[in-house]
Amino acid sequence: MTKRVVISALCGVLLVLSTGCGDECVDVFDCRSDKGPPPAGKDWTCRSGNCELRDVQRPPEGDAGTEGDAGTEQDAGTEVDAGTDAGTADGGGVVVIGTGAKGDACTSSADCAAGLRCEGATEAMTCQALLVAFTAMDDTDEMAAVVTRFDEPAPTRLSDAEVNSLYPRWNPAGNRIAFVQGATETGTSTGNLAGELVARDVPLAAGAPTMLANGTTGSTEGFLYLEWEPGNSLLYVRREGDSISGISRVPAEGGTVEEASALGSSPEWRNGNAFAFSTAAVGISTATVGGTPTPLAIAGRTAEQPHYNRVNAQLLFLRPDDTRPEGMNTALYIVPVGGAAVQTIAEFSTAAVEGGSVDSYIANPTWAPDGSWVAYVRAYFFNPTTGEPELCGAGASPCAGDPGNIIFLRRINPADGAPVGDEVSFAEGATLPSFSPDGHHVAYIQTGQLYVQQIDPAAGAKVGDPIVHPLGDYTLQTSRGDDHRPRWQPR
Repeated sequence: MTKRVVISALCGVLLVLSTGCGDECVDVFDCRSDKGPPPAGKDWTCRSGNCELRDVQRPPEGDAGTEGDAGTEQDAGTEVDAGTDAGTADGGGVVVIGTGAKGDACTSSADCAAGLRCEGATEAMTCQALLVAFTAMDDTDEMAAVVTRFDEPAPTRLSDAEVNSLYPRWNPAGNRIAFVQGATETGTSTGNLAGELVARDVPLAAGAPTMLANGTTGSTEGFLYLEWEPGNSLLYVRREGDSISGISRVPAEGGTVEEASALGSSPEWRNGNAFAFSTAAVGISTATVGGTPTPLAIAGRTAEQPHYNRVNAQLLFLRPDDTRPEGMNTALYIVPVGGAAVQTIAEFSTAAVEGGSVDSYIANPTWAPDGSWVAYVRAYFFNPTTGEPELCGAGASPCAGDPGNIIFLRRINPADGAPVGDEVSFAEGATLPSFSPDGHHVAYIQTGQLYVQQIDPAAGAKVGDPIVHPLGDYTLQTSRGDDHRPRWQPR
């Protein structure tokens, strides 16, 4: 499949959609390039890595400026399951912030100030800075799962330098970290090797990590969209040739791998036992370990990439804007507590310029743990009247001097999931935002480096300058979207 210019640029800078940048499609531009123009009355859309035709749904004449049916999805007011699955959580909660400074004695993390956790031997526990984990490329072009204290650039590789590693994920207690090592991802449908899913205790000690599963026991050619905390076990999406679909579960200490869903991608734990995921056929479904998945019809059949917050289990998700012909015009929504009408958080934007328009769509959403804020990325591109779309920030387009992507924050009313006030620009040229577990810091990736910005969680305002982790021997990766989002150590 030949990628068009804008897709290659997005894959290198933003990697916004759930499928990554392998042989499978990334968005509608891939499908049009590979499959050709769609038939009359149809449009291509990219779902779970596959190009599919869908009916064009355009608003009635005169209604082009309205939201259409986005806020009143069919069955939105009568969906019973949404009230169950998006109700109060039985895990998580508001994090208690203490006054203990770094190095002060503590008995629990509640004694420590924001950004710190209580750790060490029982008789000598102290408040220490939280770790952040990420995937980077080292100076030999090998991939490396890395951890570092958020407040100082001191990266530590989780695997031997001779073995590549990817996708570090924390357990709920923050004292164990899983990652994939020895994998080969070719970017095509052949030659992929799963490697091993392994885990190490934290603080790190010398010795080989413990293997939890491999390609044979896990029945997969890759451990993709891996998730652990706040679950009691690990979830991943299976890969087989061109197919990236189907979710498996690995016990926290290893053992028999179980199928959690025959289809689906982008799993997201709600708590220790319940999770959500998306499929091309029905959109988002919810399930419990060992239970039967239930479609969340209120979100719509094209909904994808679900994200729960940790207090009231409101569900954040993306969905193409079906009132527009472009299948990649993605908007952001929330299923609120009680299953009331879906709330619209951020939509596709367009601004006319000479020769076309500068458009944006939404990607890489995430929650503040207490559900008071969401962060997301707007990807900006020049959409010419004739010719190929081009990412802003490069080339000779009318937006060549503007950033190609910007992180935004938006306040959310926890009672009903409604946005409060306008979206706030947070970081230009940045992607993959990640809130700390106490909600007082946001980590993100910019120019291959880790940035950590302290915020006032009440106002969403920045506090001081960001902490910048220089490139050194590592360049942080963004090429698989949420797979490469920085992950904070639980507090």
